[in-house]
Amino acid sequence: MVSTSQPPKEVVDGDEKWKGEDPTRRAKWWYATFHSVTAMIGAGVLSLPYAMAYLGWGPGTMVLFISWCMTLNTMWQMIQLHECVSGTRFDRYIDLGRYAFGEKLGPWIVLPQQLIVQIGCDIVYMVTGGKCMKKFMEMACVNCFEVKQSYWILIFGSIHFFLSQLPNFNSVAGVSLAAAIMSLSYSTIAWFGCLSRGRIENVSYAYKETSVQDSMFRVFNALGQISFAFAGHAVVLEIQATIPSTPEKPSKVPMWKGAVGAYFVNAICYFPVALIGYWAFGQDVEDNVLLNLKRPAWLIASANLMVVVHVIGSYQVYAMPVFDMLERMIRKRFNFPDGFCLRFITRSTYVAFTIFVGVTFPFFGDLLGFFGGFGFAPTSYFLPSIMWLVIKKPKRYSFNWFINWASIFVGVFIMLASTVGGLRNIVADASTYTFYT
Repeated sequence: MVSTSQPPKEVVDGDEKWKGEDPTRRAKWWYATFHSVTAMIGAGVLSLPYAMAYLGWGPGTMVLFISWCMTLNTMWQMIQLHECVSGTRFDRYIDLGRYAFGEKLGPWIVLPQQLIVQIGCDIVYMVTGGKCMKKFMEMACVNCFEVKQSYWILIFGSIHFFLSQLPNFNSVAGVSLAAAIMSLSYSTIAWFGCLSRGRIENVSYAYKETSVQDSMFRVFNALGQISFAFAGHAVVLEIQATIPSTPEKPSKVPMWKGAVGAYFVNAICYFPVALIGYWAFGQDVEDNVLLNLKRPAWLIASANLMVVVHVIGSYQVYAMPVFDMLERMIRKRFNFPDGFCLRFITRSTYVAFTIFVGVTFPFFGDLLGFFGGFGFAPTSYFLPSIMWLVIKKPKRYSFNWFINWASIFVGVFIMLASTVGGLRNIVADASTYTFYT
């Protein structure tokens, strides 16, 4: 077991100003709520009915509820571990990883998973934003010239060349608040639209008729789609880092208050969309439930526009920690001066990369499953539990000990199954797809 008697020197040195006047640490608990909502509720909520179509009523509802409970527990663990060493704040997932697993091993365990989550989300949001912009224009202007999906992804991505120049989390607070409001709005439109439309004719809740092999992989992919829906852990420490903290008023109190608020919003979005969407369309539901809804046209068009606004904010929430890491690395290795030039080159390159991948592989449901399993299952389901066991060392065979090991076993299974399922489905769908159309 790695010794955890002293925090990494880099963490201590990097956080000398945490007690005082750092202008980046002035956020309130409600900032944590809407940042968390923006990070958590996104493209994944619209795919939940599609995941239900492969899992069925019983297993689908159970997996959704267990995931909600497990990830709320691991969110609480991350918040508690943020200041588990007196006088030190672990502002980034990698800092906590170094403390838990050691200076050499920690980054190799934590950083790849976190980057997969953050970059994977931004790629999926590129696809989602482009698709929803295309859908909005088709519904708002029936006689307009049809523009290819790839161009819509490029248009959506171009917005981020400008927004990515905002310096930090606090500077995107307004965008994040708008995104959080939009997520609640379009989720409500999705389930209310399904409810008011009613069940389609000859609706079927039987499992989709495919080969046994294909059905198994699609079930695995559905687990990843649900995992993708429970995001936020990859940036929770960065969000908490914006909240001021003193020994008398530690940041974990307002941060937990904000997290509970975010999970409440999460519940009133996820469960109605998943259950009512599946009830309305059964096995014929699309991987984006809004695509099933046609009437009223103005309302569904508005919902698609709300998704666009939301994923604009979500993209920035996930991109900010990546920007910070890339800029620190370039400054350190190449002695590149800080300022607009560094920010422009680094951030524009990252945005261009996510646009390229999003245009090349626009498989919405498959991307959710793959990134959900490969990235979100570790960061949201079991890495916090492993770090809790290493740092807090709960008594063996205690209730806390069993809960953490259960999270680890369930999370590892979801990671392996959904990664295999998502990758296989990407390969299968790519074989019939004409690229850059």
